[in-house]
Amino acid sequence: MKLRIEKAIYGGAGLARADGKAIFVPFTLPGEVVEVHITEDRASYASAGLDNVLAASPARVSPPCPYFGECGGCHYQQAGYAEQVEMKVQILRETLERAHLTEIPAIAVVQGEPLGYRNRIRLHVDRASSMLCYKRRGSHANLPVDVCPIAAAALEGALKTVQSNSKQWLGTSFDEMEFFTNAEQSSILLTLWSSREAKAAQEDLRQLWPQLVNAIPEIVGAAVLSSERGKQTGTVLAQTGEQALVYKAAGHDYRVGLGSFFQVNRFLIDALVDLVVAERSGERAWDLYAGVGLFAHALASRFEQVVAVESAASSIRDLRRNLNGGPHRVVASSTLDFLRRAGRQTSPDFVVVDPPRAGLGNEVAKLLGKIRPEHITYVSCDPATLSRDLKSLLDSGYHLKNMHMVDLFPQTFHLESVAMLSLG
Repeated sequence: MKLRIEKAIYGGAGLARADGKAIFVPFTLPGEVVEVHITEDRASYASAGLDNVLAASPARVSPPCPYFGECGGCHYQQAGYAEQVEMKVQILRETLERAHLTEIPAIAVVQGEPLGYRNRIRLHVDRASSMLCYKRRGSHANLPVDVCPIAAAALEGALKTVQSNSKQWLGTSFDEMEFFTNAEQSSILLTLWSSREAKAAQEDLRQLWPQLVNAIPEIVGAAVLSSERGKQTGTVLAQTGEQALVYKAAGHDYRVGLGSFFQVNRFLIDALVDLVVAERSGERAWDLYAGVGLFAHALASRFEQVVAVESAASSIRDLRRNLNGGPHRVVASSTLDFLRRAGRQTSPDFVVVDPPRAGLGNEVAKLLGKIRPEHITYVSCDPATLSRDLKSLLDSGYHLKNMHMVDLFPQTFHLESVAMLSLG
């Protein structure tokens, strides 16, 4: 089948049409003419595999990674970086428009280096070969990798070292391995996941640790967590060395422990913090879904009191360290439960929300609309849930003042956005 790609859509594919039916084709760019074969045919749409590019976009480039197309991690390496950014801006704007938002401001772009940006990588350990792997595209099958061009150099070096010794070091003891480095790439924390009992896991780590620190001097600490279906972290089975890093960002020092969430793009963390807290000051600020306090720590010098709300136990430990002293307060709670109780409190001047992919949800958005802080800044990693939540906030009287697309995830379809709302 011969098709012309109309535009990029969220999820990584290009959109074409045949006899009125939408057809999604991965690894294509707007304007290209391609040959494809149908891989899945539904009533309202079809998915296709790319066979040949008959007329290439001027923005098409050679992928920097030898695994691109096989690996499920990246989606846009066939596009020059300027084209990637343009596609994401177009996708964000169209998603906002489909939610019937009016008076959408011009979308400003915050971007950085398109490679070597990740401060964290997580890989699977193949049971048969002991090799470190990502997952193959559209599959649960393992793909052994020796390089990852989007990872920080220190992490890529650690990956290569472990990979070359994987059979001897890892055997069948572990299920997954994660590397996390600080801003200077001077320290690396290692997290491993295991299905074995605690005593066996402790012995596995005891044997592995000397070999790791001898070969990878940046590694300062490690822990083994239980592999539990549906859970990102799991129970700590064994640990050794340091259990947290000091991450310098936006002029502040952050404690980030094993298992705690922290923004992954090491080139854009400063810019993201500056964007979120810029020009905001006053008496009270709330940081909801606070994590380790990336925004709360920066707001603490601008507001008389900052209240940071977080529910994940590992992040709360770090948050208490990062937001200590003075009248600032950490609340160990879900955002929804906190807001349900917040009606008795004085309304804050400024609220930052940085929810997971599911967004705020109807009740949180409505409660914020009733509490009515003067300014809300919404940091989102999903344009669809952002659009839904913005509609609710705008209906409650807010105005969308500024919108930014922050490209925290180059080479992938994922995008971060920052929406700034005010009552005035």
